[in-house]
Amino acid sequence: MGENPSFREALRFWLKLGWISFGGPAGQIAIMHRELVERKRWIGEERFLHALNFCMLLPGPEATQLATYCGWLLHGVRGGLAAGILFVLPGALTLWGLSWIYVSYGTVPAVAGILYGLKAVVLAIVVAAVLRVGRKALKTPVAWGIAAAALIALAVGRVPFPAVVLGALAAGFIGGKVWPEAFGLKVMAPLDASGAQTALGTTRSTLRLAVAGLALWAAPVVAAGVFHGWSGLYAQLGFFFSKVAVVTFGGA
Repeated sequence: MGENPSFREALRFWLKLGWISFGGPAGQIAIMHRELVERKRWIGEERFLHALNFCMLLPGPEATQLATYCGWLLHGVRGGLAAGILFVLPGALTLWGLSWIYVSYGTVPAVAGILYGLKAVVLAIVVAAVLRVGRKALKTPVAWGIAAAALIALAVGRVPFPAVVLGALAAGFIGGKVWPEAFGLKVMAPLDASGAQTALGTTRSTLRLAVAGLALWAAPVVAAGVFHGWSGLYAQLGFFFSKVAVVTFGGA
């Protein structure tokens, strides 16, 4: 792994990443891996994949969570905030612009053709990203077997996603105890970035951060309910997406 970048250098990178990360979570994760691990070498391979595994199990958008974690790993809390905000902001602005174009000119044949072509390109990006990350993450025949079994269970057997995750966790736990070599298990090294070390705190500071995060989450919903009524559109949207945020696992 190379030297840690300066905070200014990292800011430029996260802003650039926000503008070039197309293809949904799979494409975004592949771009982060290529840039952070392979090209810039700011983060080690094992650390990146280890973080990716956790983010895939967390509710919410795992690509944003992974970017936030990587920013935190490099420069602590300010790095995590910068990475998370700059990763999301360009996409939000682009979505606003594309929405305006679609509403205003979506029925124009040329514009409709462009949007249709984008669908095919995005699909190709996602497939390429899955293959790229898969080759890095699945390093043993057993891992490929578990991935294939999960795919069949989801696509053919229509097995609920939580059941597939629990099954994979059970297989990994038991297999790691009985036959660790087949799973390619390695002991993770300590955190390899000085920025994160300064961000590690006590249980009390962690609880304070958790309370602050919950307050920031609840504030817009409460404001919408107070000013527009609890049965109004904005409050109901807040309730709906708050529920979605805590039950959506597994990313794309």
